[in-house]
Amino acid sequence: QVQLVESGGGLVQAGGSLRLSCAASGSIFSINDMRWYRQAPGKQRELVAGITRGGNTYYVESVKGRFAISRGGAKNTVYLQMNSLKSEDTAVYYCAATNRATSTTDYWGQGTQVTVSS
Repeated sequence: QVQLVESGGGLVQAGGSLRLSCAASGSIFSINDMRWYRQAPGKQRELVAGITRGGNTYYVESVKGRFAISRGGAKNTVYLQMNSLKSEDTAVYYCAATNRATSTTDYWGQGTQVTVSS
């Protein structure tokens, strides 16, 4: 099993920055991509950013140029640096990981609230 624990959410003014962290533990060898999703009130959960084991990154169009995903030195920590935050970035952000064997997103953190005030 894999456990994911997020930290770093909070309240920030529009235009500000936050950095989210996610620490993975357990059977981390079974992880392929690590991802950040978000879910705003009344909206579906969406994939925000992801990073492969090889370090390739991908982003939803709305955050390109503002957010950056990276992995820690031991590769069991993933970060999401969020700059130039907008009110529409307000959501619960979830760390997730895909299963190396099935490519499905099997592992989820508990979520951390990000609120951007305008």
